[in-house]
Amino acid sequence: MSYKVIDLFAGVGGLSYGFADDPEFEILAANEILAPMAEAYSKNHPTVKVYNKDIKDFSIEDLTRDLGVKQGDVDIVVGGPPCQAYSTVGKRLIDDPRGKLFQEYYRILKELRPQVFVFENVKGLLSMQGGELIQTIISLFESIGYHMQKRLLNAADYGTPQVRERVILVGTLDKRPFIYPKPTHYNPELGIPSDKSLKPYITLGEALGDLPSIKTGEQGYVYRSEPQNEYQRLMRENAPTEIQEHEVPKTNAKLVALMEALPDGGSPKDVAEELRPTSGFANCYCRLWWNRPCTTVTRNLGCVSSSRCVHPRDPRPLSTREGARIQGFPDNYIFCGKRGDKHLQIGNAVPTFLSKAIKDAVKSYLKGEKIDGIEPEQKELTLFD
Repeated sequence: MSYKVIDLFAGVGGLSYGFADDPEFEILAANEILAPMAEAYSKNHPTVKVYNKDIKDFSIEDLTRDLGVKQGDVDIVVGGPPCQAYSTVGKRLIDDPRGKLFQEYYRILKELRPQVFVFENVKGLLSMQGGELIQTIISLFESIGYHMQKRLLNAADYGTPQVRERVILVGTLDKRPFIYPKPTHYNPELGIPSDKSLKPYITLGEALGDLPSIKTGEQGYVYRSEPQNEYQRLMRENAPTEIQEHEVPKTNAKLVALMEALPDGGSPKDVAEELRPTSGFANCYCRLWWNRPCTTVTRNLGCVSSSRCVHPRDPRPLSTREGARIQGFPDNYIFCGKRGDKHLQIGNAVPTFLSKAIKDAVKSYLKGEKIDGIEPEQKELTLFD
């Protein structure tokens, strides 16, 4: 017997990745409005019925007609409504219609009545409307019988080479408390933790060090070396012989000169004045750190004028494959469409290692197993003496 899963606002399958990777779960169907994302999801998960249409036009009737699914047949629903309206990176417009798509999530929960659901979103959701919006969302889910719990989780704490905080709401029909997954990694810059089972954060060097060095306008096909660590080994399981999507467009000589001059983790303030750009936000035209995790990856992972995305060693932005690796997608994972489509697929995704941790916690909950995890809404972890 396997637990049945439905994936809403599915993207390319980041949030559901952990469930898809576990034989005790079966993803029956996924819904995604953007065609390139839906195509990528289908190519990576060919056994899943993918509905490429507006969530407003998706319902249990589709699942009953195509898969024979009835109310109560689905154990778990996962999904993260588009986050642009809540993001602290964007303008957070409350009248953005994308900010009301949680109501469609609520509608589908009413139709399916899963035992558990996982609702993911950006950190900005916590402060939207002074915190009233998230309470509205929680109250809406509670009105149909779900016991609600929430936590802010950082993907770096679960083995992702990236600092990426996400709000994770979990709703259960059973009123037993849901225990969130315990971190597996720690930030070594804060000291040595009392829990000796924790590992240091995965750095960009550890995540990307076996990929070939390239310049703007170049593409790299051959791995620099055999896998140097466990992270690289996981990324290269069942990978094609030639590296895919490891290229960056040609850029102008002045921008290359700026990127060459940037020190590790540096910004335009660290270079000669004649090399500095005349405009841009504080985190733009900045180099990443080789010995730290990446900052939060966005759809602008290849645009140095829009985010901190200069490669920590090479004078160029990140490649598509590097962005995918930073999100935890293995080297055989497929992305579809134009370069901008692929970067949107990567930048909008939930890191796969965070998904695996959430999946493990959900599985333990469904089986009634006790785990050493984090209580909901516990503000701080006591990791250090």
